[in-house]
Formats: sequence, structure tokens, C-alpha cells
Amino acid sequence: MENLSQVLPRVLVVSRRTVRKNKFVDFVGEYHLDLIVRYGCVPVIVPRVTGVHMLLESFKPIHGVLLCEGEDIDPSLYESEISSLSPEELQEIREKHASDTSIDREKDSIELALAKLCLEQNIPYLGICRGSQILNVACGGTLYLDLEKELTNKLPEERRTKHIDYNNYDEHRHVVRIVENSPLHCWFKDSLDGENMEILVNSYHHQGVKRLAQRFVPMAFASDGLMEGFYDPDTYNPEEGKFIMGLQFHPERMRSNDLDEFDYPGCPAAYQEFAKAVIAYQKKLNSSMSVPKTLVLDGEMESKRKILVRCFSLARYMYTRGATGKNPSKVSELEVGAEFLESNTALSTEQETRLKEMGATVRNGGSYMKKLKVDEEKRRIVRNMMNKMNIEQLSELMAFYHLIGNMCGEVLEQRLRGNVNECFKDM
Repeated sequence: MENLSQVLPRVLVVSRRTVRKNKFVDFVGEYHLDLIVRYGCVPVIVPRVTGVHMLLESFKPIHGVLLCEGEDIDPSLYESEISSLSPEELQEIREKHASDTSIDREKDSIELALAKLCLEQNIPYLGICRGSQILNVACGGTLYLDLEKELTNKLPEERRTKHIDYNNYDEHRHVVRIVENSPLHCWFKDSLDGENMEILVNSYHHQGVKRLAQRFVPMAFASDGLMEGFYDPDTYNPEEGKFIMGLQFHPERMRSNDLDEFDYPGCPAAYQEFAKAVIAYQKKLNSSMSVPKTLVLDGEMESKRKILVRCFSLARYMYTRGATGKNPSKVSELEVGAEFLESNTALSTEQETRLKEMGATVRNGGSYMKKLKVDEEKRRIVRNMMNKMNIEQLSELMAFYHLIGNMCGEVLEQRLRGNVNECFKDM
């Protein structure tokens, strides 16, 4: 019997590090692993060890990546400007969330590398809590350094949401409104009451998505406007092995009394659909890497094969040596090969597919190089213009574009906040 570990699809999960008895201990939440195994995948734990981010190729084949839990992401990876929070506020945050604010740059490196690998190769990716934040940062999005300081405290009391409860880890719940026609809507539709698109979710975080990366679409919002779920609609088709998604809340922990009874039937759906995509991706990957079996020929076909091989061998010899005139008797032996080349022999499906892929690669490469040349020419022209400007003019130009960037960010945030307010106007 074949070893099942070589057959079942592999899902990489990065561990979290803690200290126990003066030694480092790596761990992963059991609920994540239970659901991965339940739906037919093998979890492969990537230890949070120095240098592992340089060894990720060794974990291949990778059929899926699940990232969940962990400390705050290093702000330097997404913050382009100095935070508006004062030193006193930052110190207060560090004291209140001491277990989360200790930056783990090695874990950041491992998980960002995996997220980018999934985005580049369309490997199924599910991000839970921190994993959703990693996905957003990997695509150019930003985060709130602290929800309470930057978002919650600026809202009226009825709009404020408690996203973390240190004394009520698993039982804590808060309201989210699900976006219509999103995957979350599909999973929880049987639990939604008519126009009431709300469910209660478990969460445990003090940071969250501030500016969503452009490629993603929201799936859920908390009452304070924080985005609680998003996905890439262009890469969402579990049956075809496509799945890129981030959830800020924890559906795997939404259970009753630590049992396998979920708050809603749709709670395990994210893991189930993710596993479906992982399995489909593995099949697709295996089919593209499969080696054709050796063709067994009968006596007659084997004789014809040897004649063809002989014909082409002679043709190569005569071409390289210019021996056509010297060996006229051998020219007749090439007739079988000539007939084969002149016949309308159809390519196999695999051959046609491979040729199309090669053509697409060449076309894409050509257009990419052309774009590089155009961009380089534009940079050269701009650089020449800027070389003619004095220091004052350059400073004014830089300040102008900095101002425009800030204004664009403010307008974008206002529009997003307006969309959220529209969603909650009937609450």
C-alpha cells in the first residue's frame, strides 16, 4: 500500500514560538490542524527557526498555505509614514498588549515569503487573524497599529467594537455584517435572517486592516468599520484549485463548550473550501508534472519505429557530413521518414498545451521587455528634467507629490468609511 503522506495534499502551517521552562517551544493551534486533517489534507509544520525562510524550496511540493496567529507584524513592513501615535500612547499599547507587541522578524520573513509564493504561483492560501494581515501587507496594504487608539475611541459608543478579551479568549463574540454575494454570504446564508446580514464571531486581535490592498474585495465589516474578511475574486474557484482569502475572525474557535458543535453550520466552510482548492491544486500540479508511461509496441510497430529511427539518423549524418552525393544508395532509405514528415500527423493534447504555454511565455516576455524599455525611457526623460532643476524646485516638487499622496489616502479612506457607514445605517 502506498504511503498516504506521499498521496495526500500538503498544507504548510507556520508555528508560533513561546518560552516554556526557559526554552523556546513552537506550537500551532489544534483547531486549525484538526480541520485541515478532517477535510483530507496533511498539515506540514514549518518551525519558526532562524534561516527557515531561506529553505522554503525544500518544503515543496506545496499544495496550500494556512497562516494563523502570532505577534504583531513589524510596522516597517507596511508603514510608509511615521505613526500619528505619541510615544506615550505607543508605550501604553506595549504594556496593554505585551504578549503581541514583541515583534518576531523571523516569523515575518517566513510568512511573507510564503504569502508571496502563493500569490506568484496561485497556490491556495487561507489567512486567519494575523494570516489575513500578512496577506494584505504582502500585497501592499497597511494595518492599524492599534484599533482602540486609531479607530474605536474616535467613534460614538454605539459603533465601538471590542475585538479582544484577554479574560474570555474562546467565548468572546462581536457582531459583523456580511457583504452580499461574497463567499461568506454563501457559507452563512442559512444562518442569516432575511435582510439581517449579521453573525457573531470570535476574535482576538488589537490590529487590523487599515488600507486594503487593491486586488482584494471586502467580505465582512465590524460595527466600527473594521474589515473582518476579504478575498481575491479573480482567484476564487475551489473546484479549480483557486483560493486566496483572509479572515480576521476565528471560525474554527466558534464552538460550544469546546465541542465539535459550531455556532453556525457555515463556520468550518472556510477550511472545507480551502481544502477542496488544495486537493484540486495538487491534482493540477501532478498532471502538469506527470511523466508519460513508456509505450509498449507490438512486433510490427516496433519494426516501423526502428525504420524511422534509422531514417532520421541517416538524414542527420548526411546533413552534417554533406554526404548526399557520395551515398546515393542510402537516399532511398529516407523515403519512410519523408512520408512521415509529410503526413498530417496530429499533435497530442499535451503537446498542443505545451506549445501554447511556450508561446504565451514568449509573448509575455516580449511585452514585458517592451514595457521595461518604455519605462526606462520615461525615467531617463524625467531624470534629465530634474537634473536641470535647482534644490528649491526639487524640494517643492517632492512636497507637492507628498501632499497629493496624503490627499489620495484621505479621500480613499473617506470613501471606504462611507461605504461602511452605508452598510451600517440600518443598524
